[in-house]
Amino acid sequence: MTPRHRKSARAGFTLLEVLVATVIMGIAVTGLIIGLTQSVKNAGRLADYDRAVMLARTQMNELLLDVTLPFDGSVDGTFDKEQSGGIPSGWKAVLNPFDVPPNAGPGTVVLQQVALEVWWEPASGGRRTMQLQSYRPAKIPIPATP
Repeated sequence: MTPRHRKSARAGFTLLEVLVATVIMGIAVTGLIIGLTQSVKNAGRLADYDRAVMLARTQMNELLLDVTLPFDGSVDGTFDKEQSGGIPSGWKAVLNPFDVPPNAGPGTVVLQQVALEVWWEPASGGRRTMQLQSYRPAKIPIPATP
């Protein structure tokens, strides 16, 4: 036999080497798939959070401009399914005077605190919340006379 024939008889991989390589590749692919699955879940959760932030900012802007809100009290509501991407969600706002100067009477403009809590219930379960807080000028109401 010539040296060339001996090399060709020994060239290639054994069955054991192919099996070991296949197991290693299987473990690597499994790790990649698990990582991608977690990334997709995180992306969905972030999309829900981004939508909630947008709804919260929009609702806060509406509250800051609404002149019919109570001076001291709370209001709440829910978001339309079209706005919230089909996820049940809503809000609650608590309004109260923040900085009232001494001897301030009815009709005096003071700073009113608006504390907004937005909630949503993602498909993964549970209820998530987010709080926002802002301030606006408001007049101390004039008491109604009987």
